[in-house]
Amino acid sequence: MTQVLESQDIRALGSNLELLAQQVVEGFIVGLHRSPFHGFSVEFAEHRLYNTGESTRNIDWKVYARTDKMFTKKFEEETNLRCQIVVDASSTMYYPWDEKNLEKYKYQNKFCFAAQSAAVLMNALRKQRDAFGLTLFDDEIRLNTPVKSSTVHYRLLLSQLAQRIEAPQLNRPTNLAASLHQVADAIHRRSLVVIFTDVMEQPSQAEELFAALQHLRHAKHEVILFHVTDKSKELDFEFENRPYVFIDMESGEQVKLQPNQVKEYYTKQVAAFTEQLKLRCLQFKIDFVEADINKGFYQILQTWIVKRAKMG
Repeated sequence: MTQVLESQDIRALGSNLELLAQQVVEGFIVGLHRSPFHGFSVEFAEHRLYNTGESTRNIDWKVYARTDKMFTKKFEEETNLRCQIVVDASSTMYYPWDEKNLEKYKYQNKFCFAAQSAAVLMNALRKQRDAFGLTLFDDEIRLNTPVKSSTVHYRLLLSQLAQRIEAPQLNRPTNLAASLHQVADAIHRRSLVVIFTDVMEQPSQAEELFAALQHLRHAKHEVILFHVTDKSKELDFEFENRPYVFIDMESGEQVKLQPNQVKEYYTKQVAAFTEQLKLRCLQFKIDFVEADINKGFYQILQTWIVKRAKMG
């Protein structure tokens, strides 16, 4: 199962999100030895006699073969869960990036991983007849859809994500705190809010972010925060010790240095902020998940399943 989910062949599907999501979710289901919740697809409820003129789509032909009577399968179709998927589309999410070779990291950057993960979750939610919506933001909300469970809605959201993968929005800053406050204000019924972001906040803005996360919980929403990173580079600063030009993807500002000059200071600062974020999430009862873009989708689906089971 791990090979299915972490396959570079699947990641390389890039913006073909419907096919990718289908393959990942089907691979995940096959890999589950015992589902921690009842019925990954729509739950069967009961049989009832077929009425002339109805659609024949749900006729149970096995029962007909045994009884010579036509029965249709009745399914539970009510929505069990409402989920708002919130994806950071600011410029830092397109790291790693090579402006001299735009195709090189097109399907390997943080935004592509977040978009693919969102597509995988939406496919899983749709199989459960759960309703889902999508929010895209950078320094402001760019897209905020209502929650629905239809196939038309699903494909519309996939197209929005694919469009962003194929046409990156560069030099766009982020305002995570303000966007999360808007999301909290816009959702009027208890929901699961799933956030994909790299949380590139200045230390001075940390309290604003924590207040926004608290706002979501105060509104009674369940929250999962996927901290999307290229871990080896962004958290561990694992670069060869040679001269580099580091470019701020939001402002374009450039800094020339050798990694060893700043590695110790950088990693301490990043680790301190990440630990602070983890502690606040623990305090607010928010699921905090490190989502390394090099690790595949298993943890994304596993975390969602556990949370959904708790909410069921």
